[in-house]
Amino acid sequence: MIDRYSRPALKALWEPQKKYETWLRVELLACEALVKKKVIPASALRRIRAKARVNPARIEALERVVKHDVIAFIESISEQAGPAARYLHMGLTSSDIVDTSLAVLMVEAADAILLGINSLLAVVRTRAIEHRDTLMIGRSHGIHGEPITFGLKLAIWYDEIKRHRQRFREAREGIAYGKLSGAMGSFAHLSPEVEAYVCKNLGLKPAPASSQIIQRDRHAAYLTVLALLAGSIEKFATEIRHLQRTEVLEAEEPFTPGQKGSSAMPHKRNPIISENLCGLARIVRSNSLAAMENIALWHERDISHSSVERVIIPDSTILVDYMLARFTDLISQLVVYPERMRRNLDLTGGVIYSQRIMLELVRRGAPRVMAYEAVQRLAMEAWKGTASFRDIVEKDAFITRHLSPSAIDVCLDPKAYTREIGTIFKRVFGADGARTGRHRSRR
Repeated sequence: MIDRYSRPALKALWEPQKKYETWLRVELLACEALVKKKVIPASALRRIRAKARVNPARIEALERVVKHDVIAFIESISEQAGPAARYLHMGLTSSDIVDTSLAVLMVEAADAILLGINSLLAVVRTRAIEHRDTLMIGRSHGIHGEPITFGLKLAIWYDEIKRHRQRFREAREGIAYGKLSGAMGSFAHLSPEVEAYVCKNLGLKPAPASSQIIQRDRHAAYLTVLALLAGSIEKFATEIRHLQRTEVLEAEEPFTPGQKGSSAMPHKRNPIISENLCGLARIVRSNSLAAMENIALWHERDISHSSVERVIIPDSTILVDYMLARFTDLISQLVVYPERMRRNLDLTGGVIYSQRIMLELVRRGAPRVMAYEAVQRLAMEAWKGTASFRDIVEKDAFITRHLSPSAIDVCLDPKAYTREIGTIFKRVFGADGARTGRHRSRR
């Protein structure tokens, strides 16, 4: 299932081939800088470039012997390049290569994820404008509150996704730092100019100060933003799950020809996409906690973070990319039932208009405490189902002493609750928010 939604380029980003190619790129740029400084001969760099090829199988075989991935990598390249390879890795430590390359890959992953966020924003915007005026009941604590529109719900989602896009842009900038400062970060064996040259050519900035590693608060920030984004997708998916409940059924996931919902019950149409997304969000959230645990390392560096990052960074970026693609597909095909929304709006017999009745009583001179108590009493009676809220209100002496029949009618009009939706949409979407949506019903 994941193959349908994940972009192959992002999955390939974390394959050994790509990792070692990026390591080689960093090593060659360091050699270039040293050639420019006349530390090593240009002929050696030309020889290395001509002969060096990444061979993951050979590197793996060497690593089984030397028990060190970067040494195995250097030895593999040295086998091909011959004597010129002695200039590789000059003045560098393993983390100079690993951390700088990881930054390159995390930036590439961020760019792919940002494309996914933009695609989701476009779809949510379209559906929000479509349903700008689709009346439905708003709920608090799961209980009917007051009328809203389905478009307003989606506009809130859109605004939230925009905040994630901004956070992730900042996280991308925060991770786009490299270091070639040596074993303790002090440039004891290499000039800072080499670091600056390499980073510039990789689209990175030099870390202003580093130990043997790039400090892991940067990686934790990146993973945390991914977790926040996954958390919002979980929130949206949870809402869809609730809206698809049989007794609600205001919206549901598409049910495609040939699809089956249960091995035992042929009638089932389950919100499996939303449930899948909720589960995956838990993994991304857990990975962000592991990233925070990686911040505290011994002294200038230990490798307790390394094994963790080999799992959580590829997994979280691939999972979020998948979640974005799958949720975008879900929103674009979400089946909305405006008629059912309207039916549910009327389900409680009008008690949802209690606040407007109370406020109108106050405007007409009734003390607020008395107005609240009177309306609550009538609402509780309507909850019993013996009569509608309108019928009870229209017969109550306290109410009718203050409100005329036409005033009561105005209070019981659901459109009064949505008169500022256009203003909200202009805030969220700009001029396009002023357009009236059209219902997309059962398909």
